[in-house]
Amino acid sequence: MTVSVESVEILTALAALLGLAYAGLQTYWILQQSEGTEKMREISLAIREGAVAFLRREYTAVFAVAAILTVVIAVVFWNQPQAQGTGWQLALGFVAGAAGSALAGGVGMLVSVRANVRTAAHALKGDLPATMRYAFLGGSVTGLSVAGLALLELIGFYVAFGGNINAMLGLLFGASLMSLFARVGGGIFTKGADVGADLVGKLEAGIPEDDPRNPAVIADNVGDNVGDCAGMAADLFETYVVTAVSAMLLAYLLPTVHTTFNVSAAMPVLYPLAVCAWAIVATLVGTTAVRMRKGGSIMGALYQGLAVTTAVGLVGLWVLDDLLMGGSLGIFVATAIGLVVMILIVVTIDYYTSAEYGPVHRIAESAQAGAGPTVITGLSVGLESAWVPGLIIVAAALGAFEAVGSAGPGGWMHPDSQLGLYGIGLAAASMLAVTGMIISIDAFGPITDNAGGIAEMAELPPEARGVTDPLDAVGNTTKAVTKGYAIGSAVLAALALFAAYTFALQNALTLNGHPVSTAVLAQTLAISNPLVVAGLVIGGILPFFFTSFLMNAVGVAAQSIVFEVRRQFKEIPGILDGTGKPEYGKCVDIVTVTALHELAVPAAIAVITPLAVGFLLGPVAVAGLLLGVILTGFPLALMMTTGGGAWDNGKKYIESGHFGGKHSDAHKAAIVGDTVGDATKDTAGPAINPLIKVVNTISILFVTLVVAHTLIPF
Repeated sequence: MTVSVESVEILTALAALLGLAYAGLQTYWILQQSEGTEKMREISLAIREGAVAFLRREYTAVFAVAAILTVVIAVVFWNQPQAQGTGWQLALGFVAGAAGSALAGGVGMLVSVRANVRTAAHALKGDLPATMRYAFLGGSVTGLSVAGLALLELIGFYVAFGGNINAMLGLLFGASLMSLFARVGGGIFTKGADVGADLVGKLEAGIPEDDPRNPAVIADNVGDNVGDCAGMAADLFETYVVTAVSAMLLAYLLPTVHTTFNVSAAMPVLYPLAVCAWAIVATLVGTTAVRMRKGGSIMGALYQGLAVTTAVGLVGLWVLDDLLMGGSLGIFVATAIGLVVMILIVVTIDYYTSAEYGPVHRIAESAQAGAGPTVITGLSVGLESAWVPGLIIVAAALGAFEAVGSAGPGGWMHPDSQLGLYGIGLAAASMLAVTGMIISIDAFGPITDNAGGIAEMAELPPEARGVTDPLDAVGNTTKAVTKGYAIGSAVLAALALFAAYTFALQNALTLNGHPVSTAVLAQTLAISNPLVVAGLVIGGILPFFFTSFLMNAVGVAAQSIVFEVRRQFKEIPGILDGTGKPEYGKCVDIVTVTALHELAVPAAIAVITPLAVGFLLGPVAVAGLLLGVILTGFPLALMMTTGGGAWDNGKKYIESGHFGGKHSDAHKAAIVGDTVGDATKDTAGPAINPLIKVVNTISILFVTLVVAHTLIPF
């Protein structure tokens, strides 16, 4: 059976629309549910208003910058050759990418801030499985919205630009930049509020988490939405777009890919989008399987849905390979490797962050000796957690390279390097086959976290807290797992983008009158070239320099919240005995202003560094820069996100009654560890993901200009 390119394009668009239609219908159903008591609605409204206000201010600032960059891109690339994408195409793609990422974040957050109170209302019934199912369906709106919107933009621009993938580079840059702003700004907000609230509320005042007497409690709950929901959705929208286009770009640039498979030349380019289209169908099937049985585990129910999605996705990959790529075994193996990578990373991150396993127990046990050992042990767990995922990525890259490379004339003994690189791109793209489900599981986290906060502040009966507390604890693990997934897919995508950069560089040299062979280019990019080493070192230190600003920003925001909460405790009579009302809005405003102020420098660093290296040291140094960012960014991001999740659940493990329980000395030490982990797991660590992509996409986008105007000629 032969499937035409036009049919694949139409079916891909229909799959995207199907995902968006599901999200719309699910949103309608979610909003029909009860919001509980008047006090619950009042608290939820305060959270929603704070989240919307922050997002509005953040997006206003970001789109002002985006408007300037749009004009710059249109002017700078005005006379660029058509084959590279004209100025208006790149500018239009940039706007669409930024807007799509922003919309994905906004939709996810707006549903989350409405599903939280309804989840708490469900908890009043004391039915854990039903409440868990409702919270997951709220998260699935974000998952299917992100996947559907990203796929619709991809297929739309592919068709509109006549299959010219170079013209889609603006889309990548826009999505990456918006994701960076959303992750950084939301991360600073959420963790500044969280750390400040914990330090004064829990440690100094001795009041519970989410206690309405804490002036920072609303800001803390707002932060869960702007960081863990809006920031996460924008981040994974960008991951989706960049990962798919990285594979498409390799198929577009590498001539061997066009000639090896007995299919239309456009099919290898379009194939990653076909994989994404089937992924939406697989996710829809998987959502029906997320059901918790009486006596079952919450995480088990979520993993059940993930397993069904993976199984349906794997079957679909076999069918798609047969219909679209001539039944190439290598293509199927490479895409299957992507799913295996996802499973292994999820299992690994779950082991290091779940309260059921040794690493978290180790942190909790060390808390008996004080805050210092807690922090040290958490660092140890975070550092250790980078080892296995690193080996998984190495094995996946080598396996995908060999699987597809062997389709060339050399076979398994001498795989074709161009085909092998395409295999790595396909492995990264196939990880998208579960993106919708992964995002749904992640968005479950902020919904249940907020539900627990609302239950505490509204003083719901113990039966309700008996439902929201275990949901909240699992939410920490789901968020950590998603970050590991995003980082893993980012590395595979970045490896594909690095390969695409080298071929884009070769094309740029030809356009500027300096044609070079592939062999000469490979020799020039060897580690013996001092410019490569220079770029490698700069790229290696960039993630550390970048995250230093984010860690400091969280410290600044938390410090401001600490001073404000102390002021209110001192100056407003009756707060701690419940007769006075805190000024919640003051804390929300403080952390909003701080977050927007502090995100400017790290965002500028991400954009300026590859351009400065390119124009000052040349395109060869940029190649080293890209490798350096990948090599150090990946383990650093894993160390921060996984270690932070382990610190958080170590604290919750103690709160569940171990090592003295709540208000013990071990609990106080664990809170200190958690405040350190908050900054690493929800601000600095996740922001490295868009950093890697921004550096890669801007390097490919500007490579022709860098070659033409660098101070050090090739």
